[in-house]
Amino acid sequence: MTTFQAPHAAAGSRIIGLGSYQPETVVSNHDLAQRMDTSDEWVRERVGIVNRHVAAKDEGVVDMSVAAGTKAIADAGLTAADIGGVIVATCTMPSTIPNAAAQVATRLGIKAAAAFDLNAACAGFCYAVATAADIVRGGAVKNFLVIGAEKLTDWTHPDDRSTAIIFADGAGAVVVGASDENHIGPVAWGSDGSMSEVIRIDDRDSFIHQEGQTVFRWATTQIAPVALRAAELAGVELSEVDVFAPHQANLRIIEAIAKRLRNNGAREDLKVARDIVESGNTSSASIPMALDHMRSAGEISSGDVVLMVGFGAGLSYAGQVIRCP
Repeated sequence: MTTFQAPHAAAGSRIIGLGSYQPETVVSNHDLAQRMDTSDEWVRERVGIVNRHVAAKDEGVVDMSVAAGTKAIADAGLTAADIGGVIVATCTMPSTIPNAAAQVATRLGIKAAAAFDLNAACAGFCYAVATAADIVRGGAVKNFLVIGAEKLTDWTHPDDRSTAIIFADGAGAVVVGASDENHIGPVAWGSDGSMSEVIRIDDRDSFIHQEGQTVFRWATTQIAPVALRAAELAGVELSEVDVFAPHQANLRIIEAIAKRLRNNGAREDLKVARDIVESGNTSSASIPMALDHMRSAGEISSGDVVLMVGFGAGLSYAGQVIRCP
């Protein structure tokens, strides 16, 4: 039997560039309290958010993806000519056709790119990194631009206290490149469609619905094992993990999962992403955006071992270990 060739196959893959973008407009808890029955103290206590960024009416998922993608490509020391594929992880495009990725590729000057969107909601970025890493290792593309971008405010009722205090807009991006060594661990992923109704948008004329308490119980009991499995698959002891970067869903959820990790061997000085405080919940954008902000603040360094885990609507979840670029 003929063996098919993979002339550009790589031994491994790694993240070589990182970037993010947030809209200029910031909405504080105090701003929200002017139009709904809430307060700064109430929001901080329940979800840990102080501020969130909101896109302008004429600023969409594609615009934010281009801004974050531009920064990630530059951070990788590459140009558009070096990128062979684009994935945009998103669940908030205004329409499903055309996809965001092809538009992003064209606006960035990436010619004839493999381009597709991926919708796993808040787990989307981790799903997309896993997909890109395997494609790069397989040799079809040498450098893949992976973007998580959301305009959740398009799908959030502005006066719904259960969602308007949580969701926000933004984009984060990485470049996944070929490497002699593998610096992106195997993905631990899965789903539970029996709980699909707890986070949903019924149709294009509806707003996002979330059963907060159900999601909270699910995330605080079921996601730590996913993180543990991701470390196990990568052959990494929890004591070797420098940074824990979960989806920025709710500060209480983040703290609960981090506590479980420490109880299972993670270091007491484990650095934990808490970008939700100033950015809100940006679904698929939250992990790369948090990492970019932490690196810019000097909280993490190149080479740090990062444990990522995304989780949300679907219900879907995914995690992997990477090295910070």
